[in-house]
Amino acid sequence: MSRNMIAGNWKMNTLPSEGTELAQAVIAANSKPNCKVVFGVPAVQLAQIKELTSKHDNYFVAAQNCHHEDSGAYTGEISAPMLADLGIDYVILGHSERRDYFGENDELIAKKVRKVLDNGMLPIYCCGEKLDVREAGNHEVLVGQQIKTALFDLSAEDFGKVVIAYEPVWAIGTGVTASPEQAQDMHAYIREIISVQYGKEVAARTTILYGGSMKPANAADLIAKPDVDGGLVGGASLKAELFKDIVAAG
Repeated sequence: MSRNMIAGNWKMNTLPSEGTELAQAVIAANSKPNCKVVFGVPAVQLAQIKELTSKHDNYFVAAQNCHHEDSGAYTGEISAPMLADLGIDYVILGHSERRDYFGENDELIAKKVRKVLDNGMLPIYCCGEKLDVREAGNHEVLVGQQIKTALFDLSAEDFGKVVIAYEPVWAIGTGVTASPEQAQDMHAYIREIISVQYGKEVAARTTILYGGSMKPANAADLIAKPDVDGGLVGGASLKAELFKDIVAAG
């Protein structure tokens, strides 16, 4: 089974009418993609994009977050059972913006991962370092600790359902991109610590995405690296003419 995946994170962008048009344009340009394609859409668009992707092979929809409880007095929040009832395929968890703006840590994210798995969906778990950590040479230590805290309490069977997205935070929205070699080095490190914890077979099956300003100009070079299985794409996923080319590279 191919590990390759291209996931677009629309963040808090696109009106519902715009989202449908965007997804339709991407699908029309890549009717039979060679990789899994995931649209990570605002909550108000989940049902409509799910209806669209369900008609096409290799296309899926992701929520951008969920709450760590099944229900309760949490005004404005969305639970994993609610998402599962809509037929949502993936849930993006631990994105750097959730960590920075909403104070999420890996102990909380671990609870969310558990809820997503318990409800039959698949987590896309985000991890990565800021510039000061990278410059201090502590990027592997930090990313390793993030993964161990959030994921390594899972059974091998459950861990095998997790997609990991490595986000060099210093390369998100800055115009700076990690070189293919930098991306490969970190992805190889992530795969190695998975191998130590769960064995080489699980590690070899794990999809690890690059999440730092992937564009049509660099997508092919990044994905050509042996441990880079695709991308979690931000800004370029909002323009069909850009995202379709990244999907084609996957």
